[in-house]
Amino acid sequence: MRRRLPFSFQRLMGIIAKEFTQMRRDRLTFGMMLGIPMIQLLLFGFAINSDPRHLPAAVLLADRGPQGRTMLQAMKNSTYFDFTREVKSEREGRDLLARGDVQFVINIPVNFSRDLLRGDRPILLVEADATDPAATGLAIGSLGPLTNALRADFKGPLDFLNQPPTAFEPRVHALYNPENNTQYNIVPGLMGVILTMTMIMITGLAITRERERGTMENLLSMPTRPSEVLVGKIVPYILVGYIQVAVILIAARLIFHVPMHGSIPLLLVCALVFIAANLAMGITFSTVAKNQLQAMQMTFFVFLPSILLSGFMFPFRGMPHWAQGVGEVFPLTHFLRIVRGILLKGNGLADVSRELWPIALFAAIMLTVGVKRYRQTLD
Repeated sequence: MRRRLPFSFQRLMGIIAKEFTQMRRDRLTFGMMLGIPMIQLLLFGFAINSDPRHLPAAVLLADRGPQGRTMLQAMKNSTYFDFTREVKSEREGRDLLARGDVQFVINIPVNFSRDLLRGDRPILLVEADATDPAATGLAIGSLGPLTNALRADFKGPLDFLNQPPTAFEPRVHALYNPENNTQYNIVPGLMGVILTMTMIMITGLAITRERERGTMENLLSMPTRPSEVLVGKIVPYILVGYIQVAVILIAARLIFHVPMHGSIPLLLVCALVFIAANLAMGITFSTVAKNQLQAMQMTFFVFLPSILLSGFMFPFRGMPHWAQGVGEVFPLTHFLRIVRGILLKGNGLADVSRELWPIALFAAIMLTVGVKRYRQTLD
């Protein structure tokens, strides 16, 4: 029977020194231990904002009287609306909303000033892109108090005590999601989130698994080009990605009753580019990481800011400009706009192409880096 050794402080210090030595050698893991908390601190402390302000808005100014301009200035002073465009027609305003260039279109009708001075309580039409209810809810809610505050400024000679307490009636048209159903926003976005997590993680283990199992030598001895090996490892997972897309679309339609106004074949083509971008990123990680643990760590290191800065969990326009700039780098940011635009807005190829080319560019860069890293492994 083995005799139990007494506790030794010297042996304990030896084990602790050994762990610190391994930690020093594994610099990537040590960097993740410090980097992930710092990313969370910066993102949640500075970038995440559940009360988005300075939302871009367009105005259709059919009445150029002073009362209409005063009202627009008051809306701007509320810090919720930033008027960046003046449109000439309702169709032009709808096109801006469909492309996501603006969040609101304010329509000041003809004879707005005259009706206001007569006490007729004219209607102010506000069209909102409600695909993300969290981004527009507070801004729309500010219109009620705003009309009450402007009552004294707009008081005309024909007003009487029995007139309504508000100067005008703001009428909101929540386009693309009139019921403000958050599932219409979350469920399509989950397609991009799930693809990002699974595709990067699966392919991130591809090369490192070959290395750890000792089969990398066989792969290197084969008469294949680096691009052939990497593409060959990517293609099987494209089918896996399409299976995930199909499951999400079926569940979205049958379980969550998400409307699908656009072209599903167009969505599948865009999904192919997005899947390829994530697979290329995972392959690149697998050529950099020395083992599967490091590949997993690199996956989560990218996945965390990607999901937080893409507009999936928090309104994209509620973040500061530097955070929006970082978010534009991730393919998930652009794919969320594509999938929500196709399903909820019925966008076509001309509308989604402006979001598709950054994903394609990202995929090309990642694949180029992956091939270069793999050639270094061959050398």
